[in-house]
Amino acid sequence: MIQPLKNILIIQDGMIASHLGVVRETSLNGDRVKGIEVIFDKDAINKIILKIKQMPGIVNVLVETSGGRLEVGDDIMAVAVGGDTREHVFPALIEAVDMIKREGASKKEIRN
Repeated sequence: MIQPLKNILIIQDGMIASHLGVVRETSLNGDRVKGIEVIFDKDAINKIILKIKQMPGIVNVLVETSGGRLEVGDDIMAVAVGGDTREHVFPALIEAVDMIKREGASKKEIRN
């Protein structure tokens, strides 16, 4: 995922920030889980990518998702944002992850 961004950024100078979401063994309230069931909305994610690319200084955004039934330790979602400076890239990465979780995904925990 990072190499395609690096190939673009070599020409335009900048930085890359990334996020990797992994299924954890506890829910946010501390209950143990076996995994999650997650569905991603590719159209919503594509719209989010376009919106993030319009932010100042952002060169590219890449998103990879793993939908379906996932177990503890499985990758859920990877997001990489490339741009000119960390002042632009870090907020864009946070916004992209938050928007995808809010508007482009639905999940259900699988309890023990």
